[in-house]
Amino acid sequence: MKFLSKTLVLLLIFSHSVIGFSQTITDIVVESPDHNTLETAVIAAGLAGTLAGPGPYTVFAPTDAAFDALGMTTINALLADPSGALTNILLQHVVNGVADGSNIFDGMKISNLAGENLEISTTGGLSVEGITISVADIKASNGVVHVIDAVISKPASVVDIIVNSADHNTLETAVLAAGLQGALSDPNSTFTVFAPTDAAFAALDPAVLNAALADPQGLLTQVLTNHVVAGTLEASFISDGLGVSNLSGGALDFAVNGSSVTVNNANIIVTSLQAQNGLVHVIDAVLLPELRPASVVDVIVNSPDHTTLETAVLAAGLEGTLSDPNATYTVFAPTDAAFAALDPAVLDAALADPQGLLTTVLTYHVVNGYAEAGRLFDGQRMATLQGSNIQFDLSAGAKVNNANIIVTDIMTDNGIVHIIDAVLLP
Repeated sequence: MKFLSKTLVLLLIFSHSVIGFSQTITDIVVESPDHNTLETAVIAAGLAGTLAGPGPYTVFAPTDAAFDALGMTTINALLADPSGALTNILLQHVVNGVADGSNIFDGMKISNLAGENLEISTTGGLSVEGITISVADIKASNGVVHVIDAVISKPASVVDIIVNSADHNTLETAVLAAGLQGALSDPNSTFTVFAPTDAAFAALDPAVLNAALADPQGLLTQVLTNHVVAGTLEASFISDGLGVSNLSGGALDFAVNGSSVTVNNANIIVTSLQAQNGLVHVIDAVLLPELRPASVVDVIVNSPDHTTLETAVLAAGLEGTLSDPNATYTVFAPTDAAFAALDPAVLDAALADPQGLLTTVLTYHVVNGYAEAGRLFDGQRMATLQGSNIQFDLSAGAKVNNANIIVTDIMTDNGIVHIIDAVLLP
């Protein structure tokens, strides 16, 4: 790799000291034998005048070898779009003001003219965004030039970071399967993505991963959006106890203990990989959302305390109605103990007449719509699917008719279940 020779640098510094930095940044780039491609790019993008203007500016100047590493296809594509992609990539190398040896410190972040942060490191030598600064502090009349050995080119989107990562193949597959690549590539939006590694997905129960991949627009999308926050959440802004909402409507909770930072159950192992539309933090576990049952029937079927109610709902043929994704219901669900306390003759009579008495009893426990516990009031009456009203007594605890409401607000995709300790008889 060919860089400015020490002799040339000394001559530049000497000449600047003699003539009071009469050369502008543009002059330095034009006269450098190692920056022909940068010169061509600056002129093509119409930035030569800007970098010869009053400034002051700090320019990180990639060498010809740095541009060569991009490949001619990329270079030609940039030159073919001088006011778009080329200008954008050049502005990533320019900072307002002077950042030189007099004020640079380790971990310093400075904003470039593309509106993104560049991080400076002094550990193990001087670098910007992990790129070595091979020659520093070439003074110009309107700022300073630092020579770098690679082109600063932040990925266009958070999706590009995922796609180009060797450790995120499963996440890439999932994002593409869910059709989220377009939304997460939107240049007019910003996102923070907490990106589980391939190892994180491998540690997941295969049944969960397979179920998600089999339902790309449903479960998979819900899992993936659980990892995404609107806006940019830099690592420096994360504090112990911080909570933020994600795109799935859930919450991400952060804990900071010394150098250890976690989000929900996952360690953040790499922070603030920046793209033009946001940033990515790498995590070592998959963040699973609290998945709601699809229907009120699912709550009943999956409950160990509602086997009698499950039997009754199936016998009456109400499972289809109460699973309707286009309807919403509130169910007051008596426990097995509640049915056991009922006169056996009544239960036997109901089970013997599934389309008549049993349906009448069951639909007396169901209300149309969402009836959250917090919206109920003392003395309130509410019409059931059976047609008669139930009434609430909130004067001492919470009761509906003769039954205590012992568990409230079990949310599902098509309604709510409240658990009660007695059977409601119309």
